[in-house]
Amino acid sequence: MSATKLHRILASLILGLSTVFAAGSPVQAEISPVVTEADIERARRETPMVTEQDIELARQKYALPSDAERRSAPLNSPNLEALPQPATSTPVDLEALARGYAGQSDAMMQAQGLTTGPGLFIFVSLTMPRATLQGLVDQAARAKAAIVIRGFAKGSLRETVSQIQGLIGKQQVAIQIDPLAFDRFAISKVPSFVLVRDGTRPVACASGSCAPADSFLRATGDVSLDYALEHMQRSAPGFSPAADIFLKRLRG
Repeated sequence: MSATKLHRILASLILGLSTVFAAGSPVQAEISPVVTEADIERARRETPMVTEQDIELARQKYALPSDAERRSAPLNSPNLEALPQPATSTPVDLEALARGYAGQSDAMMQAQGLTTGPGLFIFVSLTMPRATLQGLVDQAARAKAAIVIRGFAKGSLRETVSQIQGLIGKQQVAIQIDPLAFDRFAISKVPSFVLVRDGTRPVACASGSCAPADSFLRATGDVSLDYALEHMQRSAPGFSPAADIFLKRLRG
């Protein structure tokens, strides 16, 4: 072999090696895995197959009842006698309570809208002493005033109705739950007595609607209704005619 031919062969080998080695790092050959027939058969055995027979068995096991089966099935009616009973054996007479409300519907409308009058409202709490509450309710019934409470006793409507029923008995007196009325007349203590002028109209305020400051008188203290009205007459003679209407009913 001539020197020239040998030189050409060596140059080709060097050129080939330069493509195999890059920056001095060998290129690793990638080996593709070979999937054999045995591998395919093994995967087929390990993968569960759902057949038509499996579907039919599941349909029979979990089938919905037919119309005939539903009609023939016994009905399990609840035993009403076994249901929990109220702790008290004395039922709340809602009809008697309603009669008390009905007797003073005009006063209740006046308290909510302040559109007619004069009006007289006694703001109380059911947590007040029972004797005080009973006396005020009795006087409200005679004067045709309205009793106003802020909310439910102990958070319970049934408890509230039961206490109110015990207070009013067979009397006709308006006892209403109206938290907005406490804001309307700026009531912060109970008992409070509010005498409203005839024809008072509400005005907008932070709580929604309020009575104008010059349209009502407010007295607060553990006193009787007639004492509160007499105090209003002395302190504001302009309200004397309105107060006198209720005093005459009380004394009538």
